[in-house]
Amino acid sequence: MTTRARKYQNFWEGVGKGFPDLGGAASTRYYAQNEERLFTEHFPALEGLTILKTDLWDEAKNTRILLWAAQQGARAFGIDISEPTVRQARAAFAGQPNARPLQGVAGDVRDIPFKDDSFDAVYSMGTIEHFDATERAVAEMARVLKPGGRAIIGVPNRHDPFLRPALATVMQWLGLYAYGYEKSYSRRKLRTMLERAGFTVVAETSILFIPGWLRMLDLACHSWCRPLSAITGALVWPFVQLDARVPAVRRHGYLLATVVTKTR
Repeated sequence: MTTRARKYQNFWEGVGKGFPDLGGAASTRYYAQNEERLFTEHFPALEGLTILKTDLWDEAKNTRILLWAAQQGARAFGIDISEPTVRQARAAFAGQPNARPLQGVAGDVRDIPFKDDSFDAVYSMGTIEHFDATERAVAEMARVLKPGGRAIIGVPNRHDPFLRPALATVMQWLGLYAYGYEKSYSRRKLRTMLERAGFTVVAETSILFIPGWLRMLDLACHSWCRPLSAITGALVWPFVQLDARVPAVRRHGYLLATVVTKTR
């Protein structure tokens, strides 16, 4: 392993060990509702479906979307570069009703430790923008997805109307961004990259129509000043309602979500 690769792995292992649990925050509940909608609308019936998730951050710290899918009957697999995150994700599944255990392993999405054509579905949300070899990661997802299978691949939206990429860039420059290096993509650039890997795009949407600063503030209050989370929760509520009542806004969420299939 190169020095750069080791540094990257050490960073995410530190995040896995020390980052607070974001479950229960108002914006996290909104995030989970968005993810559940993606699964329901764009994946086949979850009963018996084998799903690979390309990181286990959500399962350890955030929306627990893979646990939700497992409770609907899916067979959940996941990888994460951080061993502490893998352990926490497995623990989140332990003892949960109506869910098979998580098959979680430590691994890098740029070198997925599974055989060709292994999964019915792949879910990658907010993973591949954190390193340079993004195209290699996308090619690996195509390799392990079964012919005819579906993948949902999400990255930060460069054209977010609330300018979240600019906020993230400034915070990175100041050393205040907890998620390290992060890129953003236009819808066209994401589509081109996925098609180059051999995928066929079948739908393009987004999730999380909410200002990035509000999501960050809500998480900070939930983690370190819980009484103030009632205020941030009230600020999140209008965006939840707008998402529910005006579906057109979903296309402008701060995470692009492109649905693809692998040619048979």
